[in-house]
Amino acid sequence: MTQMEDRMTRRKRTTVIVLVTVAALLMIAGVAWAAGMFPDVAENDTHFDAIEWAAENGVVNGYANGNFGPYDPILRGQAATMFQNYDEYLKSTMDGTSTCSDCHNDTTLLTGKRTAWSESLHGTGEAFGRGTSASCAGCHSGGSFSAMVAAGQSPNEVTAGDPNPTRQDCRACHQIHETYTGADWALETTAPVELFAVEGATFNGGKGNLCVNCHQPRRGFPAAVNGTITGITSHWGPHHGPQSAMMLGVAGAGAEGTPSTHYLIVGDTCVGCHLGPNDGHSFEPVEAVCQTCHPDADGFDVNGVQTEVQARLDVIGAALVDLGLLSSNDVDGHPTVTEAPEAQAIALYNWIYIAHEDKSLGVHNPPYTDALLTAAEEALGL
Repeated sequence: MTQMEDRMTRRKRTTVIVLVTVAALLMIAGVAWAAGMFPDVAENDTHFDAIEWAAENGVVNGYANGNFGPYDPILRGQAATMFQNYDEYLKSTMDGTSTCSDCHNDTTLLTGKRTAWSESLHGTGEAFGRGTSASCAGCHSGGSFSAMVAAGQSPNEVTAGDPNPTRQDCRACHQIHETYTGADWALETTAPVELFAVEGATFNGGKGNLCVNCHQPRRGFPAAVNGTITGITSHWGPHHGPQSAMMLGVAGAGAEGTPSTHYLIVGDTCVGCHLGPNDGHSFEPVEAVCQTCHPDADGFDVNGVQTEVQARLDVIGAALVDLGLLSSNDVDGHPTVTEAPEAQAIALYNWIYIAHEDKSLGVHNPPYTDALLTAAEEALGL
């Protein structure tokens, strides 16, 4: 490479650095600015506005001779000064203390959250791979989830799969790197959620609303035709997210319900129980939260509710196997029929709802769980 070619390459590289740097400042700031602070920066330059804003807000100062030198190489010390100045700018525009160091510091804040998350179902497994399908993308891909929330859509309204699906990670739930301060931990949304498969049902549970965008049923119990329920498939039932519906006391078969005490009194619902006061990110329910109301609780089987529910599910499941509606070796509870008499379908649907979809064994809504089990038992003559 000749010296001239080398100089041209370095010049192009410097240009890219300058443009990327000032463009980043422009996107971060999004504010108005004046013009004409540096004589060597023309108003028709693509980076003019960003440089003007950065100078006005003390992020850059230029040279002693008054020039900015937009195509000069950026030294490490100069870059460090720019980032430090931007950090100070953030302090002045936030509350005087919030800066990048809110997150990026020598504590275990970030590593602790990521470690706990990596052990959760959101951070493990291969379910995110289903995000390539339009019908699954809104919930199975972190990137598509963010896009879905930004568009104000429900999972059934997503029309395209994600060609590069990701797990549900920090960016799926939080507004990461929008302010470069602790405000980035703000949730993507906390708006109440209308359950798209349950007419008239709205979940309004504070921060837990974020979870309910996906943790809602995909379908309700269908109407019988001549006493028969058709259209049963291996993935029949409310699908993998009816926890919100269980808490509201809706979307089951053959029984009416009401919102649970947990929905009504637990602050932030899902988040209140599954993250707890320390914002743990394994998403396992926090026993200490239960002990607020149940001081003697040792685990989540309060008053033996979970034990009773599991015993009743075992009896109902065995009856469904005997009727040929379930396979005895299918641990995921996939139906083996395409249609069934309405009574048997009620029992099958409620068993799937409680045993393989809600999975709280009654904790989310004990009275409604009892009502659904009773409907199943009566339908099977147990």
